[in-house]
Amino acid sequence: VQLQASGGGLVQAGGYLRLYCAASRRTFTSYNMAWFRQAPGKEREFVAAISSYGSTTYADSVKGRFTISRDNAKNTAYLQMISLKPEDTAVYYCAADLRNYSRSSTAYNYWGQGTLVTVSS
Repeated sequence: VQLQASGGGLVQAGGYLRLYCAASRRTFTSYNMAWFRQAPGKEREFVAAISSYGSTTYADSVKGRFTISRDNAKNTAYLQMISLKPEDTAVYYCAADLRNYSRSSTAYNYWGQGTLVTVSS
């Protein structure tokens, strides 16, 4: 499956953005989806994941502010982000895997190209 991430941009602290991850396959329904992010000079870190059945899990740093969802009819996963903070600044990547639903980046076989989110203070 090919993934196309979009929706990033520049936003002020306290603002909101919605990220999109469009998948190329009709079998999108079967994939577990996740968002990771990587800030400059830092390791890639887990943000949120949603299973093929709709179960969700979040990093503690975004819980209550970010919401992951999916629309299987549109082959798209979303990351709704509110109350953004400067420390949320990063390149955000979407990932997919048929078997694994995990907080580990190594569990996902398919990755999008990333979309940059910049939160100004």
